[in-house]
Amino acid sequence: MTQRYEKVALIGLGLIASSMFWAMKRDAVAGTVSGYARSAETRETARRIGLCDEVCESAEEAVRDADLVVLAVPVGAMSAVAQAIAPHLKTGATVTDVGSVKATVIETVSPHIPEGVHFVPAHPMAGTEHSGPESGFATLFDNRWCLIVPTEGSDEPAVARLEGYWQALGANTERMEVGHHDLVCAVVSHVPHLIAYTMVGVADDLRRVSDQEVIKFSAAGFRDFTRIAASDPTMWRDVFLTNKEATIEILGRFTEELMALQRAIRTGDGEQLHAYFTHTRAIRRGILDAGQDTDAPDFGRVKVER
Repeated sequence: MTQRYEKVALIGLGLIASSMFWAMKRDAVAGTVSGYARSAETRETARRIGLCDEVCESAEEAVRDADLVVLAVPVGAMSAVAQAIAPHLKTGATVTDVGSVKATVIETVSPHIPEGVHFVPAHPMAGTEHSGPESGFATLFDNRWCLIVPTEGSDEPAVARLEGYWQALGANTERMEVGHHDLVCAVVSHVPHLIAYTMVGVADDLRRVSDQEVIKFSAAGFRDFTRIAASDPTMWRDVFLTNKEATIEILGRFTEELMALQRAIRTGDGEQLHAYFTHTRAIRRGILDAGQDTDAPDFGRVKVER
């Protein structure tokens, strides 16, 4: 595998950044990798498990001489981080991110990017419910999608180079316009997470009445909701606060569909229910055919060694 960048700096050392590191090492995608996390405990854990070639005591130190800087912090923290590292970025470097919201990231990060430094937002569509430096593994991005969302001023060679980098980590890539990205992610990620959080919250209320039977007798349906709802709360708080318009639009459409199903159930319209479920089952088959999941009850995830 061709080395894509001589030095990569990871700012934030959670699931995505740690998986990026192990994938880079697996395929020799970068020369050296520096890392920084705000928490001293996280930095110590990273050193203990060999995450990054160098774990630095500040973001400013980590980005020095880096060819690629990855902002892998919650969306709400990216502006402050970009402002802090800006004076220490070398000319010709590329700054990217891994946030699942793009309009707000571009709006808040772009003003801090110095002249001569390239900003190319990106979003790897991969993850698990786990977080922290010990949660990453090298195969997380294999055959998953990384969306590249260039800004109006993004440098084409820098965009193409970042695409090659993500492909070297095992991902498929596609370029996408910022507004469309945020709407697509509201459909496939943000609203499903919000629904999962809500369903688990409702079940918790029922559990108080049913003496823990909701948990005791959980079958795959509720169990899978709890997996999604176990995701990092800080990250998802920021997602919903920064992707309001798209999330509210899709929630409105979801509410309309839910009301239609309520009417079908109330009126005993079995034909409508069967037709609806047949259609959604076909969508699931499309996901399997695209290789984005398996029929396994654990979402196709198996324990993976680094």
